[in-house]
Amino acid sequence: MEIRKVSIIGLGALGILFGHQFSKNMPKADLRIIADKGRRNRYEQEGVYCNGERCDFHYVTPDEACEPADLLIFTVKFDGLQDAIQKVRNHVGENTIILSALNGISSEEIIGETYGRNKLLYCVAQGMDAVKVGNQLTYDHMGMLCFGECEPGAISDRMKAVAEFFEKTGVPYQLDSDMMKRLWGKFMLNVGVNQTVAVYQSNYGEIQREGEARNTMIAAMREVIALSEKEGIPLTEEDLDYWLRVLATLSPDGKPSMAQDVEAKRYSEVELFSGAVIKLADKHGAAVPVNKQLYEKIKMIESQYLTDQILNI
Repeated sequence: MEIRKVSIIGLGALGILFGHQFSKNMPKADLRIIADKGRRNRYEQEGVYCNGERCDFHYVTPDEACEPADLLIFTVKFDGLQDAIQKVRNHVGENTIILSALNGISSEEIIGETYGRNKLLYCVAQGMDAVKVGNQLTYDHMGMLCFGECEPGAISDRMKAVAEFFEKTGVPYQLDSDMMKRLWGKFMLNVGVNQTVAVYQSNYGEIQREGEARNTMIAAMREVIALSEKEGIPLTEEDLDYWLRVLATLSPDGKPSMAQDVEAKRYSEVELFSGAVIKLADKHGAAVPVNKQLYEKIKMIESQYLTDQILNI
């Protein structure tokens, strides 16, 4: 199959980053950004910018009739996933391939409950240092999309079709024949990096150098390694070292999405990270003190939002 029609739902950092790259290398009408009327009007009036360049996007509302997408990409926040699943119905056809670039280890399963797991390629976005403020996205490193079938060992025709499309549009990618391990590895990284930078209210530079923050991050990641063994997808110290090398490539001044949420006083995806770790620990009777501490600290930070809003009225 050849991928011609592409739909994206979610104009956060990843939606803008990859959408902008696609838009420079394919017909405008073939890339559909799905947005409700309110968001569409705001995007069209205020613009959406990527590294200072206004994105030339073709917006469609969820109720507009259209050809099914050959490739559908979810780039929403986790708390918007269920709503997004309903809004993309007109874009899902018999041969649609679905990628989810969401953080965590559960979005593919949730999407698959509605559209079938056979439509999904498992996906991990890694290595980008994008920062979004308002309608402006900036980045030094685009990173890449790693994807593959759920079953280990496969390099399928669907994977090859997506790879060919990414080649044409200049999007860095990697085919992976062991995606569950990759997914857990990225989960481990997110649990360590996102939460630590948010709690220390700093940036990647804080955890790239030796010190308390980096030690906290690595300790949180090692708790995920222990749980991965119990879940039958064992990670090792070698995997931890790999993801630390990925972290080392990021701009020191950049920061992950959770830190950006805390800075903007938005509620974060903590339930996807330490929240999920704590549930898995309860399931297996394991101790995860570092993640419990990070969870409590992030919840405490978020509990101040309402107070700050009242004081600012």
